[in-house]
Order: sequence, then C-alpha cells, then structure tokens
Amino acid sequence: MVRGSRGVFEISKTLSEILVCPLSKQPLRVCEKSNYLISDAIGVSFPIVDGIPCLVPRDGEIIETEDTPSDSKVDSFDTKKDHKTTQD
Repeated sequence: MVRGSRGVFEISKTLSEILVCPLSKQPLRVCEKSNYLISDAIGVSFPIVDGIPCLVPRDGEIIETEDTPSDSKVDSFDTKKDHKTTQD
C-alpha cells in the first residue's frame, strides 16, 4: 500500500507472509517502525524501499546487539567475493 507521493510505503500482508530470508530461508517479519524486514533466525534486517523489499544479501544489515560492533554489514555473506590467501 502506498500513502501519498512521499509518504510511508508498506508491503501487503499477503506478500509479507510468503517472503523468506535469502540467507537462512526462514520467515521474515515486518517492523513497521523502521520499515524493514527482519530475519530473527540470523539477526539481519532488509530494507523496504518505495514498497519494494530489498532482499539482496549485501543490502542486509546485521541487527545490533550489545555484543555486535556498530559498523557490521552482511558483506561476509556475499558469496561472489574472491577470498585469496597468500602462500610464502
């Protein structure tokens, strides 16, 4: 549902019931306060931009807790990154 040209954008209840986390494949819940989809299974949030859920893993953000540093991102889940090690 769209409210105004610059207002709050919401996803439909039906859509939110079938969406799953792209990383854990577990259900997502909608946080209406922050306009994010939350994966409680792995503690990651995904933004909803203009009513469209952004479920690309690199768009996710780790939900901060007391044990989590403030600048954490989900980049560690990006499987396309090339991790090379040097051998001496």
